[in-house]
Amino acid sequence: MKFGRIPVAQAEGAILGHSLRIDAGVFKKGRVLSAADVAALKAAGVEAVVAARLEGGDVPEDAAARRIADALAGPGTSVAAAFTGRCNLLADDEGLLVVDAERIDALNLIDETVTLATLPPYERVVARQMLATVKIIPLAAPETSVAKAEALGPLLRVAPFTAKAVGLVMTELPGTKASVLASTREVLGTRLSRVKAHLAAERICAHDEGAIATAIGKVLAAGAELVIVSGASAVVDRRDVVPAGIEAAGGAIAHFGMPVDPGNLLLLGRMAETAVPVIGMPGCARSPKLNGFDWVLERLAADLEITPRDIMRMGTGGLLKEIVSRPQPRAHEVATRKAPHVAALVLAAGQSRRMGARNKLLEEVEGSVMVRRAAENVLASQARPVVVVTGHEAERVRAALDDLDVTFAHNPDFADGLSTSLRAGLGKLDPDVDGALVCLGDMPQVRADQLDALIAAFDPVEGRAICVPVVDGKRGNPVLWGAEFFAQMGSVAGDVGARHLIGENAEVLCEVPADGDGVLLDIDTPEALAAFRKRQST
Repeated sequence: MKFGRIPVAQAEGAILGHSLRIDAGVFKKGRVLSAADVAALKAAGVEAVVAARLEGGDVPEDAAARRIADALAGPGTSVAAAFTGRCNLLADDEGLLVVDAERIDALNLIDETVTLATLPPYERVVARQMLATVKIIPLAAPETSVAKAEALGPLLRVAPFTAKAVGLVMTELPGTKASVLASTREVLGTRLSRVKAHLAAERICAHDEGAIATAIGKVLAAGAELVIVSGASAVVDRRDVVPAGIEAAGGAIAHFGMPVDPGNLLLLGRMAETAVPVIGMPGCARSPKLNGFDWVLERLAADLEITPRDIMRMGTGGLLKEIVSRPQPRAHEVATRKAPHVAALVLAAGQSRRMGARNKLLEEVEGSVMVRRAAENVLASQARPVVVVTGHEAERVRAALDDLDVTFAHNPDFADGLSTSLRAGLGKLDPDVDGALVCLGDMPQVRADQLDALIAAFDPVEGRAICVPVVDGKRGNPVLWGAEFFAQMGSVAGDVGARHLIGENAEVLCEVPADGDGVLLDIDTPEALAAFRKRQST
């Protein structure tokens, strides 16, 4: 790759290395300069730009990032579209992140151009949470480096939590308060729900090895797939009452103690015949705050093997005590970086005045009616929920979409123009939505991958709060708007959309390259429909 200052007259096809602001707009880093861009730069008096030209053996940053991410993704993960040389891997469901740390190091040692960052091993994750990001540092990576990274194969996966039935045995001594037992049960129930497990059987018994053995047998007979013993007195030795009770029930002690504080006095055993795991719960687990018990419980709930060696290697990062500079690190509610929640509006309320007496949205294209084809393409993307705004001939439009997973928002004021449909659709969205794609029902050739590319580019934190597809310098539809603009969009009046907000907020605009003319093609007239059908038939 050649990188440096290039005279503007010679810059067509070059990749812009730094963003530029001129009267014609903002040209962002990574933009492939077109002939029109070069003309605009010349008109603005720009004589040279810092840019790159790819050479043989170079893989463009987005293509390189996507190839590597596809190769690294294991079960339970999804790969988002690449943008600015970054490709994120996301969790499909709740569970634990399992990573191959040694091979991740090997990947990051291949070449400085290729990097992979992940969450810590065995991190508890939720659906749509970001697990890892592949980032190509410059504007391209060598083919040899990309191929080496691909050859490493899957390096991370999500082990989903399984709906385990848990048996709880609580012991009591003279003077043990019923409130302590009730609190232990309640806190444990909350913990189990977080890993999709449930309390299936419970026994309270004397703090005696024989009584413990009998109680363990009863919860096992009730179908427990995991047994938890909460002793009225802390375990201080492998030969103490709780471990002796586990052994008397036919179990064996695998490990006692762990280098995690709080959680030091955890006990791990297994039933000899069934291999059902048994945890001697440390006293700190009566508190809802994070402790070593959680780390063991989470792995067992995800059907991951946990050995004495695994426990003995938990010391790094195992100090969970609260400190002044980081208060409450043990609290369960921790922030997670999730992929933005992007919804989609499909505007299908118009009267099709330019089409004459026909409702263009119900005209046949590509073997389906137009609005259905548009909605199906949106449903094939990552956007959820998909809200279809109806108005003119609402019953017929709904019937055309009857079996699709969409939500309807009716606009009784559809005759007053596009702005009313925009307002009706936005009003149907949940407060937790981070952004929305505003799609048009008369654009049946906007593909799901083009929508996903807009979603991948969307990042208000990094200054990309409005994302628009661009073909050869021409902006198309749909536009992805950040939630921060919803109020302004809802106040627009008349038969106009929110396009004026793009010019007013150029600093947060992101132009996303799109191939093909589907993002530019809307079908408004009988002539346009006939031309489209003719083109599709050839």
